[in-house]
Amino acid sequence: MLRFVSIAALIVAGAIATAQADVYRWVDEHGQPHYSDQWVPGSEVIKTGKGRPPGAENAPRSFDQKSLSASNQRVDAQLSEEANAKATQQDVAKTRDKQCKAMTARYLSAVQSRHIYKTSADGTREFLADPDADAYRAQARKDVQDACGSVPEVNFDAPAPPPVPVAQSEDLDK
Repeated sequence: MLRFVSIAALIVAGAIATAQADVYRWVDEHGQPHYSDQWVPGSEVIKTGKGRPPGAENAPRSFDQKSLSASNQRVDAQLSEEANAKATQQDVAKTRDKQCKAMTARYLSAVQSRHIYKTSADGTREFLADPDADAYRAQARKDVQDACGSVPEVNFDAPAPPPVPVAQSEDLDK
C-alpha cells in the first residue's frame, strides 16, 4: 500500500511539473508543426507555466524594456513626491500645533495677569503702562487667532498668575 501511494505521489508531482512547463511550437522544413518543452531556434512560446496578470491575454507578448523602465521611474518619482508632500504636511501641522500652544499660553498669561513687564539691559523689570499692556494683550490675542484659528475662553475665576515678561524681540508699537 505504501509503495502504491509513493508511486502515485511521484506521478502527480511529475504531471504538475509538466503542466507548469513552457510549451514551444516550431515548424520544420517540411511544414510539420512540432511541440516541445525545450526551446529550439525559431520556436515560439504557445503556453507558459508562468502566471500572467488578468487581462494579459489581450496584451501583446513583446514589450519595450525602455518604456517599462521609464514608466517605473515615473511611478517611483510620483510615489516619492507624494511621500515627501505627506511628510511636509505632517511637519507643518506639528509646527503649527507648537506655535498655537505657545501663543495660547502667552495670551492666557497676559490676559490673566495684572502686570506685564519687560527686562531692561541691566536686568531690572520695567512694568508696562496700561495702554502698552493692553496693546501687548491685543497683539497676543491676534497672534493666537492667526496661529490657531480661534481664541480660547479665559477663566477669570482662576487665581491670577504672576506678572508676565515681554519677550525682548517683540515690538509693542505694532
